[in-house]
Amino acid sequence: MQKLLLLGDEAIAQAFIDAGGSAINSYPGTPSTQITEYVIKSKEAKEKGVIANWCANEKTALEASIGVAYAGKRAMTCMKHVGLNVCGDPFMNAAIIGTKGVLVVVADDPSMYSSQDEQDSRFYGHWAMIPMLEPSNQQEAYDMVFYGYELSEKLGTPVLYRIPTRLAHSRAGVVRRQPVAQNPVKYPEDASSFVLLPANAKRLYRNLIDKQPLFTKESEESGYNRYFEGTDKKMGVIASGIAYNYLMENFADGKCPYPVVKVSQYPLPYKMLSKLYDECDSIMVLEDGQPFIEEHIRGFLDKGKKVVGRMDETIRRDGEMNAEKIAKALGLEVAKGPAVPDVVTNRPPALCKGCPHVDSYNALNSVMAKYEHGKVFGDIGCYTLGFNMKAIDTTVCMGASITMAKGASEVGIFPSVAVIGDGTFGHSGMTGLLDCVNEKANVVVVILDNDITAMTGGQPSSAHNKLRRICEGLGVEPEHIRDINPLPKFHEENVKVFEEEVAYNGVSVIIPHRTCLVELKKHIGANK
Repeated sequence: MQKLLLLGDEAIAQAFIDAGGSAINSYPGTPSTQITEYVIKSKEAKEKGVIANWCANEKTALEASIGVAYAGKRAMTCMKHVGLNVCGDPFMNAAIIGTKGVLVVVADDPSMYSSQDEQDSRFYGHWAMIPMLEPSNQQEAYDMVFYGYELSEKLGTPVLYRIPTRLAHSRAGVVRRQPVAQNPVKYPEDASSFVLLPANAKRLYRNLIDKQPLFTKESEESGYNRYFEGTDKKMGVIASGIAYNYLMENFADGKCPYPVVKVSQYPLPYKMLSKLYDECDSIMVLEDGQPFIEEHIRGFLDKGKKVVGRMDETIRRDGEMNAEKIAKALGLEVAKGPAVPDVVTNRPPALCKGCPHVDSYNALNSVMAKYEHGKVFGDIGCYTLGFNMKAIDTTVCMGASITMAKGASEVGIFPSVAVIGDGTFGHSGMTGLLDCVNEKANVVVVILDNDITAMTGGQPSSAHNKLRRICEGLGVEPEHIRDINPLPKFHEENVKVFEEEVAYNGVSVIIPHRTCLVELKKHIGANK
């Protein structure tokens, strides 16, 4: 079969196409974005009639995929780890329904390269009591998509598919399989399973509990969890996902002297882990992310033998796992590269030169400078870099700017200003604005409209060309929805608009609109 050089993300995307996937519904979030982008751009996917959508947020995306599964087809929804919080409701209920043919691909971001936290999605999968897959390399990332769908349809369960940043964004050769046809439309055998009235939900939840031994049996027997014998029984090693690759990098011949359990499928393979514990004097746990395995094995293996890992900070609990950290933990020589020259210095991220957000913030800063106690509540997007301009005071999560501004205004903060992008507003800002209208909050909401979802690479904004109509529909008075052009030549005019709306006792929306400079360059280049 054909061999391709693919990112981990791309391997998952190609496998989705080859495994008979019918629809992929996602919201962009680094490091998962390239999965859906690959399918959107794939000529092969288009020829097969594969549906590929960017949705308003992760919740709507997963719900759409559950709808695909209702029709008997195979679906995928991709997101970053914090996106799993957004779709927690359908995620948990999909497990109870016993949804078949849905892979929920979550890209975690250890070391927070582009995220607010290091949340480990395996805890969510365990909470939902569904199988989880965690590939250790790009070939496994490809193969596991096929297996994930087979597992889902065999056992009647959605599957959580977890990858970390390093696997998502590194390349390796991947051998393709023979593609399979998409499933025909087939409605659920148990029609009531998609109706979570209490009587049905209680029965279905019991079914989920009763399936747990089958899920564990599959983990023990699938081949993705493996026991490797070793000659030195002083220590046994449990290595999950990409951490297994990092472990092997420390041994030139690819042979670790210690017995190793490679974990790439959950529930945990308890028989293998028990054997490792019985044979070895101590246990080291290696995992990229939080100490998920370590916490669980301490519950049934902590019988006197030493267990080390991230919990005791043999390997620091925070940050990305790598081969060097593992070498240090094993007492091996740590390979060192050349020293970084003094001329190389860290460069803090900044808004692009000519970015429309800069001019919006300059106007806002001119007004806020007059108010000693005023606060600007920020949100998630390129414009978060306004913090370096001293233009925003907070960034917590998607959509929080508007609701935080509302809460602060109600207890006396004035002016209370929210800054949110057009993409984020479509994702999770509309409900917050509705709260402001309903409570007649004294807030100014600034929706920075640059025509795209810029931070994640220029995907379409769900609120594009609809912002004014949405705000009017939510109840904002039309005369207090103000459009401005964020350019230096309109600075004084824009300052006046900000001053007028800050002075208004009620809900105001200001929409600075100018296309993202990076996106504009793409259009200019495409039209040459």
